Amino acid sequence: MSFPSSPRRASDFRMSAKFPRSVCHAGQGAAPDPDRILDLDLTAKDRHDFLSAMMELGPKCGPLVLQFPYFNKKAFPSAKPFLERLDRFLSALPPDFRYAVEIRNKWWIKADFLEVLRRHSAAMVLVDQAWMPHADELPSRLDPVTTDFSYIRLLGDRKEIEAITKTWEKEVIDRSERLDRWARVIRDLREQVPETFAFANNHYAGHGPATVRRLRALLDQAGENDAT
Repeated sequence: MSFPSSPRRASDFRMSAKFPRSVCHAGQGAAPDPDRILDLDLTAKDRHDFLSAMMELGPKCGPLVLQFPYFNKKAFPSAKPFLERLDRFLSALPPDFRYAVEIRNKWWIKADFLEVLRRHSAAMVLVDQAWMPHADELPSRLDPVTTDFSYIRLLGDRKEIEAITKTWEKEVIDRSERLDRWARVIRDLREQVPETFAFANNHYAGHGPATVRRLRALLDQAGENDAT
């Protein structure tokens, strides 16, 4: 779902995709491989193949996401070596696409991370996940807008919801309070960027499409939703 500054038609639908696991995780098991993550040489083929496939979407291609797992100190002792590698990787990407970056280390959401993203006109992915801060909980000194669009992912808590259900046919957790907060965030973002992309996982409340409709309704109530 996107929230543009002007109405869109169904023919304007765009698809967003995530970079391959081999680029952002690179491990064979659960643990990521820090020696391979974002390595320009080792990821060259997968990066090229992915971007070539996305090129086929033409104007229907939305932002492409670099989604990283949580990194412990064995993977990266601090944010600095990761950010240096991210900076190099983003520098090597073609400007034909728009990019977004999602990290799972909440203490890395600082000015140096945002500066890397701004330097390459990449968006910071705002996530609603168990251990990550809600967008409205970010320090006021940090402006999460790093380019001309915003990107939101409503992910939830996998363990919490799978203890209730593993069939994704209806919402089983009431996320009304959090969705109210996201609606306010989106309204605030629209004062800074012309478009915000928002995606809901089934693990957020039990049924991603229902969550999207609920968020859309909240924005409709405020007269803010121009999406088709």
